[in-house]
Amino acid sequence: MNSFEGKSVLVLGGSRGIGAAIVRRFASEGAKVLFTYLSSPDDAAALAAETRSEALCADSSDRDALIELISSLGPLDVLVVNSGILGAGDPLDIPPNEIDRLFRINIHAPYHAAVAAARTMPDGGRIIFIGSANADRMPMAGLAAYSASKASLKGMVKGLARDFGARGITINVVQPGPTDTDMNPADGPLKDIMHGFMAIKRHATGAEIAGLVAYLSGPEAGIITGAAYNIDGGFSA
Repeated sequence: MNSFEGKSVLVLGGSRGIGAAIVRRFASEGAKVLFTYLSSPDDAAALAAETRSEALCADSSDRDALIELISSLGPLDVLVVNSGILGAGDPLDIPPNEIDRLFRINIHAPYHAAVAAARTMPDGGRIIFIGSANADRMPMAGLAAYSASKASLKGMVKGLARDFGARGITINVVQPGPTDTDMNPADGPLKDIMHGFMAIKRHATGAEIAGLVAYLSGPEAGIITGAAYNIDGGFSA
């Protein structure tokens, strides 16, 4: 029997990149997988057909709609919050509305999604946030709001680990460094700069990130909670 046979998994932000790799990993191990998308319907449809999963259109910046969606799905065994956006630029120039939206998606959505899922999640469930190694190291200008949003997840999982621990529900954050995706390709123009900060000088693959998520979602990780795991080739070392 596959590791996640019969388990119900929701991946918020699952149509591309790291999210799609996580969907593929859970689906390959027998889980019933649902994932959300917003701006990439064609990618979502293709992934759903490939993995026999279900794609749901949802905007993580809409708190009430997100809570309603999660509540409508019934008990989830695993929730992975991968949805997030990058905001970069001079903080003196970025419009305040853009920063507020970044915080709604990168901070508010993980919190409200975790609480909504925990209401019906069975004992021993798993909640995993996808953060960033920039929570621990920010070696360049223009990313203050983004790094702040990802650093907040570290405190959030510590608190929610206490809140949900009596039920055996674990909550952790996975913090990737440079990872090969459409937005940050391994052969992109910034690769030499990013690799210069790393001990292992290459981008991670989506499959490597998904492997860590799968481990933290499995039975061997039942004692791990409130923790942040860097998977970044030494970017934050």
